[in-house]
Amino acid sequence: MEDVDLDGGGGSGRKYRPVLDSDRAVLEMSSMDPGSSSAASSSQPFRDQPPPNLRKINVGNGATEASNAKEGNNSPSQPQPNGSHQESKLELFGFDSLVNILGLKSMTSEQAVQPSSPREGEDISITVGEPKPAAPKLGTMMGVFIPCIQSILGIIYYIRFSWIVGMAGIGESFLLVALCGLCTFLTSISLSAIATNGAMKGGGPYYLIGRALGPEVGVSIGICFFLGNAVAGALYVLGAVETFLKAVPKAGIFRETVSHVNGTAVTPIEAPSSHDLQIYGIVVTILLCFIVFGGVKMINRVAPAFLVPVLFSVICIFLGMFVAKKDKPSEGFTGLSWETIKDNWSSDYQKTNDAGIPETDGHVSWNFNSLVGLFFPAVTGIMAGSNRSASLKDTQQSIPIGTLSATLITTSLYFISVLFFGAVATREKLLTDRLLTATVAWPFPSLIKIGIILSTLGAALQSLTGAPRLLAAIANDDILPILRYFKVADGSEPYAATLFTAILCGVCVIIGNLDLITPTITMFFLLCYTGVNLSCFLLDLLDAPSWRPRWKFHHWFLSLVGALLCIVIMFLISWPFTVVALALASLIYKYVGLKGKAGDWGDGFKSAYFQLALRSLRSLGENQVHPKNWYPIPLVFCRPWGQLPENVPCHPKLADFANCMKKKGRGMSIFVSILDGDYHECAEDAKTACKQLSTYINYKNCEGVAEIVVAPNMSEGFRGIVQTMGLGNLKPNIVVMRYPEIWRRENLTEIPKTFVGIINDCIVANKAVVIVKGLDEWPNEYQKQYGTIDLYWIVRDGGLMLLLSQLLLTKDSFESCKIQVFCIAEEDADAEVLKADVRKFLYDLRMQAEVFVIPISSQENGGSPQDESQDAFKGAQQRIDDYLNKMKAAAKKDGTPLMADGKRAVVNEQQVEKFLFTTLKLNSIMLRYSRMAAVVLVSLPPPPLNHPAYFYMEYMDMLLENIPRILIVRGYRRDVVTLFT
Repeated sequence: MEDVDLDGGGGSGRKYRPVLDSDRAVLEMSSMDPGSSSAASSSQPFRDQPPPNLRKINVGNGATEASNAKEGNNSPSQPQPNGSHQESKLELFGFDSLVNILGLKSMTSEQAVQPSSPREGEDISITVGEPKPAAPKLGTMMGVFIPCIQSILGIIYYIRFSWIVGMAGIGESFLLVALCGLCTFLTSISLSAIATNGAMKGGGPYYLIGRALGPEVGVSIGICFFLGNAVAGALYVLGAVETFLKAVPKAGIFRETVSHVNGTAVTPIEAPSSHDLQIYGIVVTILLCFIVFGGVKMINRVAPAFLVPVLFSVICIFLGMFVAKKDKPSEGFTGLSWETIKDNWSSDYQKTNDAGIPETDGHVSWNFNSLVGLFFPAVTGIMAGSNRSASLKDTQQSIPIGTLSATLITTSLYFISVLFFGAVATREKLLTDRLLTATVAWPFPSLIKIGIILSTLGAALQSLTGAPRLLAAIANDDILPILRYFKVADGSEPYAATLFTAILCGVCVIIGNLDLITPTITMFFLLCYTGVNLSCFLLDLLDAPSWRPRWKFHHWFLSLVGALLCIVIMFLISWPFTVVALALASLIYKYVGLKGKAGDWGDGFKSAYFQLALRSLRSLGENQVHPKNWYPIPLVFCRPWGQLPENVPCHPKLADFANCMKKKGRGMSIFVSILDGDYHECAEDAKTACKQLSTYINYKNCEGVAEIVVAPNMSEGFRGIVQTMGLGNLKPNIVVMRYPEIWRRENLTEIPKTFVGIINDCIVANKAVVIVKGLDEWPNEYQKQYGTIDLYWIVRDGGLMLLLSQLLLTKDSFESCKIQVFCIAEEDADAEVLKADVRKFLYDLRMQAEVFVIPISSQENGGSPQDESQDAFKGAQQRIDDYLNKMKAAAKKDGTPLMADGKRAVVNEQQVEKFLFTTLKLNSIMLRYSRMAAVVLVSLPPPPLNHPAYFYMEYMDMLLENIPRILIVRGYRRDVVTLFT
């Protein structure tokens, strides 16, 4: 095989060869999991039986076959020069160079077809070797400029523009053209910026808007734009039929009527019957539909021919206006005259019939706003070039130049035509001669009518060709399942979408009224233009690193003005049509959000959320949040103390409890779990577990995020989490975990050390702690609870326990409960004074609760503890004594001090007895007053220093004995409630 000289300078340059199927890098990539960072080398190819769920890289063998034929005897299994067995200069990176893998054109003179933004799960095919023959690409003139001119300069200019000048006058017509022209010009600038920010696929403006504003906005505006194109096809069909009936009056089936102008009888004016428009329109629509079904190649071949009659007709119109004289070519013409300009300068809005002929008792009223709706379709069509992006040689050069050139030229033509139409004929002639352009044309008026018909039919054909492809592009993105019937394979004709478009166009043709159809088109096109401007505004304002358009003449302010101008024009035309269009787009948006498949296209909203989050985080600063602005950010520790069923990421009730810590669902929870092992070995397992945990959170409708940490053990993992999780003031402030009720039952001897270590880590990190016992019985949102929420307020916790009780009351399951506050006081405290102080404190906090003060000695005077508590107390004493004896025996045997949990322990047996008895008394008080409570909250005692973790677990078990549902709460060194406004 011959090498390709990269430098093109003979033997001194670096040489590369086309990639072979047997190359080591190809074999490794074809057998490599896409999610892993590395893959083990293998000497055996995996082409015959690829592993499941792996993306496939298909390498074209055209170059391979050619090279094998050229080399003759060389076998793929034999070592080749520069082959797969030769030492690679980039062996350090684990792969051959990108040149060998992808066959980049710039380095190997071979074109590689690279996938652009593949969806997850799709196979990626990288074809290397001789590319398939591509369709001829179009330049700026044929690909953008001519289609835009054909779409913009259409039926409105020929049969309505002179009528608009007669109705609005020259002055307001200038304003009308300036308003509409400015709207499309600003939209063209925004379109140019977005179109030059990367490669474009099929779908035109839908693709641009969807990738900038998200799939919901893209689909809603894309469907509206499709409807606008389909209805525009009906507009062009009706325009062609009306022109034909004007040119050939005898072709009309129904009789004509006599019209009057301002009550004065004039010569009968020929106006096509609406029934004729409907009949001929349906026939033409069917014929065009058959042509579209025949194929697009024929349409593209004759497309340039449609522009010739248009250009010829425009030239003949202006020639005719220059040579026109008084009453020539017909009565009502004055020739170019300043007097006529003065007479036609002001507006003269009149009532007309459905055909636009002025009548005194006409039922159609006109004003400037309605003329905006009538004229605006004459400036649409600026998207025709972007719709052909797949057929352009250079979209980033052709779209800006072609679109802006077409916009400026046609707008200038309209400005000149306003002045000339207003100077060449009387107002009565402008209002009554619907084909004034054909009347004034010189030297071939009849050819002008033929040119008008051909241009409008060509525009209708383009609409019936482009609209189905837009619908097919929306369907191919697989966002809306209802559109799956319109999906087509690459390179295939969208027959189903074409048939649907033809039916929709036929329905609009049956309406038969051109002036009623145009406002509908206007709303849909203006919605699309608004979307393009908002897309550019958002991308330009955010200025993300990926926003680097080649078209530099843009600014977010211009895009904002363009978007606002589009909205203003919509309301100027007709606020009912505007409300209907916006309601339709909103319904589609909502439907896509509910029924559509999720898609992440890197839209501008995601970038906006990211920047807003960054700015908000910086504005919060590092200072502590004021108690009025304090929100609980729970760190929900999902690691179970025992075993969970397979594919269950955490306890099913943890998310229910996390939701109870938020007011009206506001706030963020961080669900974390720890995976024991080595990070390099368990990274993929951690990703899978994180996806499962995220799915669980979404299923529970809990606002939160999932994180999985790989660590050698639970203690090390939690210590890393509590130090690093969160940013700035958005760090979690409460650690929520389940109480290890199973530790003694299942003889899990490592739990006490881990549990106590987690509590100590939270205290050192200044995190509040909420431990839940009885999580299995925690109610969901549909299980109503009655009774009381009892708070045993033992130590100052910054008001966290009070705040949690108030948050519980905001939930449907606890809203029927009442709060009771039990203050555990020393025996020498003044109970009445303490009770009054607590009541005043709760009143200032706007909290309603019943207050009880219980001195700790009252239990001794009032009788013995509960029998079940006494039994638990004796059992705890015996177990502590046994554990202490084992510690002493081990220390005596090893000749070391008392050791527990891997460190030295200092045990004061009297202190242990005191701690155990204190918890016994507190447990007896809770059993006496709160046996029927819906939930109990009690202060969490900190683990005593140098005590064995086993002893602390015995204290906790004694405190919680026989209480089914309880929250053990410890605050941190700050207030979370405030007395002041």
